[in-house]
Amino acid sequence: MQRRFALRWSHGTVAELLTGRNNSLGLLRLGLALAVVVSHARVLGYGGKEYLHYFSGGQTDLGKLSVYGFFVLSGILVTRSGTRLSVGRFLWHRALRILPGFWVCLAVTAFVLAPLLYWRLHHTLDGFNGSRGPFHYLRLNWAVATQQPDISHVIADGQARGRIHAGSFNGALWSLRYEVMCYVGVAVLAVTGILARARRAVLAVTLVLGWLVVRHASQDSYWAGQYASHYLHDVHVPPVGQLSPTFLIYLGFAFGLGALIEVARHRIPVSDPLGVASLIVLVGSLHYGYLFTVGIPAFAYLLVWLAVRLPAPCRRVGARNDYSYGIYIYGFPVQQALALFGCARWGIGAYLALTLVFTVLLAAASWHFVERPAMRWKDLGKGRRDGGTASRPVHRHVPQQRVAEPAAVRP
Repeated sequence: MQRRFALRWSHGTVAELLTGRNNSLGLLRLGLALAVVVSHARVLGYGGKEYLHYFSGGQTDLGKLSVYGFFVLSGILVTRSGTRLSVGRFLWHRALRILPGFWVCLAVTAFVLAPLLYWRLHHTLDGFNGSRGPFHYLRLNWAVATQQPDISHVIADGQARGRIHAGSFNGALWSLRYEVMCYVGVAVLAVTGILARARRAVLAVTLVLGWLVVRHASQDSYWAGQYASHYLHDVHVPPVGQLSPTFLIYLGFAFGLGALIEVARHRIPVSDPLGVASLIVLVGSLHYGYLFTVGIPAFAYLLVWLAVRLPAPCRRVGARNDYSYGIYIYGFPVQQALALFGCARWGIGAYLALTLVFTVLLAAASWHFVERPAMRWKDLGKGRRDGGTASRPVHRHVPQQRVAEPAAVRP
């Protein structure tokens, strides 16, 4: 073990070491999803600030930092998918990975959780199917856009009674629209041939986004960025609804860093000194400022380094069953429900334990009964498109291992 973690300048390149399933990306995605849920516990259960808020001087918190980590990992894996698939099949794979689980989560929230909480508040279901009821909730939110945050005033009534501290059934879904926009960006680069033949354009796009981040952050003496940059107004983009250009720039920069790591993987070393240095830079920028200008790039490298250098047993986590997306989309409504039932009064330890139990159960059900079955349709029409070549005798080659398709997540 000591020899394995002995500091070496380089163990090889990302192209050599971050391939197939022989990595800890599954563990990292799971850890980031759980970190979002843990971070939300303080604000949803008690109306306080999330973990790392004070340590970071208000720059970010544990939940949002985890979202940035998700965007980096998505940048790597989604860009890899975009380089090996046709544009149509790429978008089909992305839709299958995100939408079925998302739609079922909306339905569970609207037709199971919301009526249960409505009954808890009013001891009747009279008036539940009103103008802002469950069907309206589905109609306005189906396109990964939470344009209606509440259902039949359940959350508003819970807030009025002092039991709920956030005004949405599932505030964690806000980042999905930005993830989708990043997918569209990869598709555009793929269909124009840039992704395959002019990969320096990925560097150019990432540098432009990085320059915009620096420009925004420099308006604040602490270089806090993001929330200190509001001179760009939200825009409405059908069908995903309102988009904040500021969030699109900042999250797009994180995604672009991941995409850049993927297209330049043959030139990026996996180095222990660089991994340790990236951790120091991340922690330092969290506490002293400049997180979005230097800390997020350091975070991107740190994630890649951990994916390669964590011990071998870590590589088994999430390799076959990826619960991270389900944990992300179900954690928030579970915490809202437990808060309304008064479970937060038992202390944050009990509240968080119950949250994790119910969230993981729902995430497991989502993976086994919705997400994984949906991914079986990813090769739909492939045989017909190939003209039935599957029936012809072909030379057999050893197939390359394929990296599990990631899903987006959000605080």
